[in-house]
Amino acid sequence: MFVDVAEIQVEAGRGGNGCVSTRREKYVPKGGPDGGNGGRGGSVWIVASSGSSTLLDFRYQRRYRAADGRPGSGQCRTGAGGGDLEIPVPCGTSVHEVGTDVLLGDLVQAGERLCVARGGRGGKGNYEFRTARNQTPMHAQEGRPGESRRIRLELKLIADLGLVGAPNAGKSTLLSAISAARPKVADYPFTTLVPNLGIVDLGGWVSCTVADIPGLIEGASAGKGLGLEFLRHVERTRALLYLVDVQDGSPARGLDMLRQELVAYGHRLPDLNFAVALTKIDLVDADRLATARAEAESWSAGHGGRSVVAISAVARTGLADLRHLMRRLYQESGGSGEPEPPTPGSPELPPG
Repeated sequence: MFVDVAEIQVEAGRGGNGCVSTRREKYVPKGGPDGGNGGRGGSVWIVASSGSSTLLDFRYQRRYRAADGRPGSGQCRTGAGGGDLEIPVPCGTSVHEVGTDVLLGDLVQAGERLCVARGGRGGKGNYEFRTARNQTPMHAQEGRPGESRRIRLELKLIADLGLVGAPNAGKSTLLSAISAARPKVADYPFTTLVPNLGIVDLGGWVSCTVADIPGLIEGASAGKGLGLEFLRHVERTRALLYLVDVQDGSPARGLDMLRQELVAYGHRLPDLNFAVALTKIDLVDADRLATARAEAESWSAGHGGRSVVAISAVARTGLADLRHLMRRLYQESGGSGEPEPPTPGSPELPPG
């Protein structure tokens, strides 16, 4: 089960109490205070881990508490500190404070740590309160309580390229054709209910991670359909690939809808480099394909997009051109390697 949002309560440990004690050694005149300080309470840390890919565990455990510090003791001995609590989360998890919605941190790389609740300070023993006028104080300080807060964890998958399109545009079919991923594929809308990731070999020892999210419909940015819930998973991508079913009348109208929803959602998605892929070309004749491609190329050029490629994931048509386009899109957006010059038979990229 894929879970990408969870709310939990985190509580740091309380500091140990200070100790009230006096020296009682034989032959030591007048003795004096020797109560030690309490230990510090344990803190709560969120740690990015590559060993998990979902927030499902937080559905079953919603309260996390670190250990308390131990009280001080005689002979000026400080109590042991409470052990810190580390909570592993998938890489790509952002942490927000519930109520204020303040972003506390964004954990992208494995091993990154974020302290979300600091342990309470230990109380001082009576040894710390001795003065020239009060040489044997008989009071100590209580330990301070640790921080407590409610936080929201949001998982945003880490991918290089994101596939966006209307329901049944062929995103899942394409992902299964160009990678080893096996998302659910069916002939009805909204077969993709959770984001899917696939590793795609782009040739020349270059590969990238591609994310497929549920289809976008008009009004997705306002909460309709499943798009708004999962658009966060393409926030971290370097570039986008717009998929449009060539059978859907006007490609420009479908591309306008996708663009409007991304603009309404924001979060840098409208500013990402993108290219357009016309899908299911095996279901239309050559004249209709040529008209649709010309319309899509005109729209893409007018919105600063890259080339348009026509493909059929089922018939395996145009996939070589698509890989070449994805490679250039990936590299021009900051991926590894240098962009290669277009090869004969591959889609040309417009200047700029």
